[in-house]
Amino acid sequence: MSSGCIGAFFDFDKTLLETESAKLGFKYLWERHLLSLRFLLKVLVANFFYQRHLVSDEFIANIMLRFYRQKRLEDFADGAPLFYQDYLKPLLAPNILAKVKDHKCKGHVLILISGSPRYLLEPVVEDIGFDHLLCTDLEVGNDGLLTGRAKGPLCIDKTKRTLALKLAQNHAIDLSRSYAYGNHQSDVPLLESVGYPFVVEPTAPLRKIALQRQWPMLGFR
Repeated sequence: MSSGCIGAFFDFDKTLLETESAKLGFKYLWERHLLSLRFLLKVLVANFFYQRHLVSDEFIANIMLRFYRQKRLEDFADGAPLFYQDYLKPLLAPNILAKVKDHKCKGHVLILISGSPRYLLEPVVEDIGFDHLLCTDLEVGNDGLLTGRAKGPLCIDKTKRTLALKLAQNHAIDLSRSYAYGNHQSDVPLLESVGYPFVVEPTAPLRKIALQRQWPMLGFR
């Protein structure tokens, strides 16, 4: 007889959200003249290779984190609720949001798990009603400014599995009866950790794995 509660782990970018939150974030910053053309071009070039699976999640994440160097976390956190309402919430995937609500109705523990920074995701957690947030934290230096690095490991790839396992141990979540939703091949370690993995609008490499393992596939709508 299985013991423990059931969890439902949801990736954010291109899973619960139909696009990349960073893409929307840079659009927001560009419109407010807070983003240099040089940095934007650097991100666009890196993203070109990332979309073709030629560079890793860690590579692209570290480039994006450099944007925060010598800036104050509060300046981003203060605007995060409005950014969520205006930019993110309209692009939440209806089909995946329905899955979240279904798990909630069944009394499952809801976990948002993402490589995105905490300040960006906290309004999502509050609005939708997730129970836990596993994500990337930004490092703050002794001068009170962001260093442009992560505090601790980036919440990507195998780290997602490590954090999910730790959370499951601390909160008596039975992973063999739990669910996970992801879109990218870097989500495989997390998907493998649960009894019921689902892929959402998967990348080509993840689609291949999902077909081999007979993992169900979902669309945004």
